[in-house]
Amino acid sequence: MRRLRISAISYLNTAPLMWDFEHQDVTRDFEISYTIPSGCARALQDGTADIGIIPAAAYTTIPNLVILPVIAIAAKKAVRSILLVSKVPLEEAKSVALDTSSMTSVALAKVVFAKWLGGPRDYTPMPPELDRMLATCDAALLIGDPALQLDRSRYVTLDLAEEWNKRTGKSFVFAFWAVRRDAIRDDQHAAELTRIFRNSRDNGLRPQNLAQIAFEWAPRLALTEQEVFDYLTRNIHYELDTDCLEGLQLYYQYASEIGALPRPPQLQFACSSSKISAD
Repeated sequence: MRRLRISAISYLNTAPLMWDFEHQDVTRDFEISYTIPSGCARALQDGTADIGIIPAAAYTTIPNLVILPVIAIAAKKAVRSILLVSKVPLEEAKSVALDTSSMTSVALAKVVFAKWLGGPRDYTPMPPELDRMLATCDAALLIGDPALQLDRSRYVTLDLAEEWNKRTGKSFVFAFWAVRRDAIRDDQHAAELTRIFRNSRDNGLRPQNLAQIAFEWAPRLALTEQEVFDYLTRNIHYELDTDCLEGLQLYYQYASEIGALPRPPQLQFACSSSKISAD
């Protein structure tokens, strides 16, 4: 039987989720490739991956996916790595360059503008090169490691997860593990996959392993080890809990209302026959 193909994200915030796959022998059952969030979605959609840590928005456009429960990349308050960056006060920004790396953050930015910052803007999809983005537009959406590295004192910035929480009182879910339905053999296989991915997250969040991640990633990002450690422990929330599910459903509702995303399907989980409506 062939090994299942995992498409993972090459950002710092996924490092704890991938701990066992990079430090234990579980890789014997999987083939792993790394890409950007939108690349994970494409791999699941075209069938070149069986499992992916997909942007939450991608779940609304790719059929026949189920979610591995209890695991997420989410934020309860500020996230630091999803930023609107502007040369002018955001209320005055007329044009926004949108980082093409993630569907979820793009739709969230559109929700924030449409509902709370005076209405939609002139949006231009662009690669995440801030100088070029701001040479073309008044503001830019920057995500992931480039956002963490930004000198925020030079710009007007808005942390989108923090703004979402302030406006809705809910957590925000950026990504979760999704599996193509045809890659799961039966309920026992689904339960085993959930156990493997949950254990990898739990091991990655052990203090000594977080310290190792911080040691390895700090020089890559030109951050201090403490900055990396704080980001992973204070800004990112790795549990797909009830509050996160409520926030996810509200995000789908708002994004659908403004036309940023299609109406989502019901949330379906690999280890449960229950369905959670996104209504």
